[in-house]
Amino acid sequence: MSQGLFANQSVQLQDAFDALRKDLIHEDGPRISTMRNYRFAILQYLPADEFKVRTEVQRLTGDLVGNGWMVLSINLQKLLLDRVRAEGDEWVKRVIEMEKKMHAIGPDRSLSYLQDRVAPLIEGPEGIAADCSRIICEHAEQHPDQRDRTVALIGRAGALYPFFRSSSLLKHLDGRTMNVPAVLLYPGERRGSKGLSFMGMLNPDSDYRPRIYP
Repeated sequence: MSQGLFANQSVQLQDAFDALRKDLIHEDGPRISTMRNYRFAILQYLPADEFKVRTEVQRLTGDLVGNGWMVLSINLQKLLLDRVRAEGDEWVKRVIEMEKKMHAIGPDRSLSYLQDRVAPLIEGPEGIAADCSRIICEHAEQHPDQRDRTVALIGRAGALYPFFRSSSLLKHLDGRTMNVPAVLLYPGERRGSKGLSFMGMLNPDSDYRPRIYP
């Protein structure tokens, strides 16, 4: 990849965070969506820019806090591991042993096996979306006076690949955030005007209602 292309991607990433920052700290309230009761947005970035995104998130958080905002940072990797650990040590041990056996037959078999075991733990309205909803709603209930100046930044989505499509996350969060705005940091590629390919590997999904930054 040429140096010029790298520079262009860095500019696009910076532009995305600048636009998100501007829309969140708007004098009339957060403007990440044109729908009052649908306050979701997606910030798309290339998976290779993961560490750059974490730096930008720290800067954005500092700016928001400086403007009187509360920022909830939701780590999807942690939520995934919490759900796996909740199954117990014996379950984890059995899955690891079977995955190794399947891998000896073929990598595709082992991956398919893991998907069959892990996906049910995190899919659907009572999966990892419920964990995100719980974190957001508990904070909103504990700090009702700050609800209008709270934003949830949902990151580390790459950890869910290939067990979960992130488009499902926002679908199952709809109506379950007490109207607290939520931004999904999305590692993937833009395909067309509305299509997104998770991690640049899955077929493009265009089933997105939120605004996509940049």
